[in-house]
Amino acid sequence: MNWEWQVFCQDTITMEVGTSCFGKGGDVTYLDWMLSAWGWTVSVSLLSLLIALVVGAVVGTLRTLEGRPWVVRLGNAWVELFRNIPLLVHIFVWYHVVPAIFPAMKSLPGFVLVVFALGFFTSARIAEQVRSGIQALPRGQRYAGMAMGFSTFQTYRYVLLPMAFRIIIPPLTSETMNVFKNSSVAFAVSVAELTMFAMQAQEETSRGVEVYLAVTALYVISAFAINRIMAFIEKRSRVPGLIAAGGGGH
Repeated sequence: MNWEWQVFCQDTITMEVGTSCFGKGGDVTYLDWMLSAWGWTVSVSLLSLLIALVVGAVVGTLRTLEGRPWVVRLGNAWVELFRNIPLLVHIFVWYHVVPAIFPAMKSLPGFVLVVFALGFFTSARIAEQVRSGIQALPRGQRYAGMAMGFSTFQTYRYVLLPMAFRIIIPPLTSETMNVFKNSSVAFAVSVAELTMFAMQAQEETSRGVEVYLAVTALYVISAFAINRIMAFIEKRSRVPGLIAAGGGGH
């Protein structure tokens, strides 16, 4: 097999190989395009993760409130709704249905709608992890917060949630990597991320092997970086005894 890696040095318009793999004077090479697509993938992933963490923490907390069954049911409904519908369907609902119901959202770019879809989809999974983390804590921690005069909100903010998030860092690592990989569905609504780049570049250059290998390498590099960052966070925030006991709080 003949490898033609110079395909990334080709101009996307003239298809000529330049002296540099980076375009000059407004020219764009396939390497420029791929790096731009990588940037879009990272942007979609990080913004979606931010939404998922905030919403997931709120919903997961609501599912552990004692004495408020209607709030618990509401949180359960959120999780079941977003967890049992395929991600691609979520993308299409946000792209086609939601703007039709709320006309003001028609002006939003597809990038923003994908971020909401992926963020809310992932929030259901994080909410389940947050609920499990809180319920894995000894009940004495909740009582200790109440004994110190904390309100329910303060008990969760200062006692339960900080400990719960330390427990769930390992599954959060997997979820963060999943968000990055799931961002590939954004191609379905023409967001110029890595998967869309690969599909279009392969059609234009007929060098699918090189293009898909390069894109795969970027996904692997990104996933490895996420894994190392989360491992560092886990090491720095580990609670001796609690994590070692598997979240049992012995």
